[in-house]
Amino acid sequence: MLNISENKIINKLDLNEYTAGKRVFNRTHFEYFNRFLFGFSIVLLIILFMPWTQTVNGNGAVTTLTPEQRPQTLQSPIPGRLEKWYVREGDRVRKGDTILQISEVKSEYFDPLLVERTGDQINAKINSVNAYGQKVEALTQQTGALASELLLKLEQAQNKIKQARFKVTSDSIDLEAARTNIDIAQRQLVREQTLQDEGLKSVVDVEQKRLKLQETQAKLISQEQKLLQSRNEVINARIDINRLEQEYAEKIAKAQSDRFSAESAQLDVAAQVSKLENDRSNYSIRSGMLFIVAPQDGYINKAIVSGIGETFKEGEPLVNIMPANYDLAVETFVDPLDLPLLYVGEKVRVQFDGWPAIVFSGWPNASYGTYGAEIVAVETFISSNGKYRVLLAPDETDYEWPDALRPGSGAYTIALLDDVPVWYELWRQLNGFPPNYYQPTDASGTVKTKK
Repeated sequence: MLNISENKIINKLDLNEYTAGKRVFNRTHFEYFNRFLFGFSIVLLIILFMPWTQTVNGNGAVTTLTPEQRPQTLQSPIPGRLEKWYVREGDRVRKGDTILQISEVKSEYFDPLLVERTGDQINAKINSVNAYGQKVEALTQQTGALASELLLKLEQAQNKIKQARFKVTSDSIDLEAARTNIDIAQRQLVREQTLQDEGLKSVVDVEQKRLKLQETQAKLISQEQKLLQSRNEVINARIDINRLEQEYAEKIAKAQSDRFSAESAQLDVAAQVSKLENDRSNYSIRSGMLFIVAPQDGYINKAIVSGIGETFKEGEPLVNIMPANYDLAVETFVDPLDLPLLYVGEKVRVQFDGWPAIVFSGWPNASYGTYGAEIVAVETFISSNGKYRVLLAPDETDYEWPDALRPGSGAYTIALLDDVPVWYELWRQLNGFPPNYYQPTDASGTVKTKK
């Protein structure tokens, strides 16, 4: 059986005499097999030269085209306690509809009449501002009155100075007259003494002249004293002017100081009024935050804080809402090696989870169950998963996407690149080379650039 013996059984037996031998040795099946191999080789050779569309594959999910159309969570801007729900999960809400009610947990906001009481404080402070304004006006008038009185007093003092100067002039004239009288009296006394010596006048006449001279001297001394008094009156009048200026300067300074103090207090109270008005506005706005309302039309997806009486911090998510109106898109992720091959406006085929499809990666026209898309944005910074995010919008020239498609569904994307022969694609895949780098052209023939 192993054909190791020197006695060849084939020389002793004729296998064609047996039925099995006739069936085996007389068949020509190898000729058909050779024909099949030859035909398959020709078909394979033709296939190797057929066009193959290079692709960049990626996995992603269905999303919305604009950020405001994506699912969002509603947060409370203030800490609070859940009081009442007005909706259920799955309910449709319109913009402005109340979703839930909360209450305050901070003691400084417990007063239900906080806004009204703050308004009363504002009114009291406004009255205080008006009172200070009236005080400032009164002090201003007082300052003006003091200035007018000072002018009158100074005018009166100037008149006194003029009167004193006139009196000094009059006393000076009287003093000169007294001096002239002394000279006359002295000359008369000398003449009387001379006449007495000659025996023409008596002693009584001489004594009278001497007495008159003494009286004239006394008048001169008195007149000098009056002149000094008049000069002192001028000096006193000047001192009075300085005293008046000093006195009224102090009064005016005190009135101005009081006015400045009143103005400062008025400004301080006005600042308090402004702060209280700010507090009242904040309290009013905060009271409106006790009701969480829908920011847009949508559906309630999930209540995150659900129990009545539960407390939460500011910024903590309360409920998840999905907008009712949205434009579908697909976000997919590609490797950094394939990023230079993707351009805004490039055509992409998308296969959605749950929709049956037959996909031929290199022959997109022969695929079934895929939908057309177009690149609208390419992320310029790498994502946390080590890939770049690409946003796709529906291709208006292709079939419409399914109506039952919802954001969050999985999607498999195939970006269509350059057309190459099949043999080149096999060679590229075996060597691990990237797809051909190329720049697509638009309808006018110009080269597209990345945006």
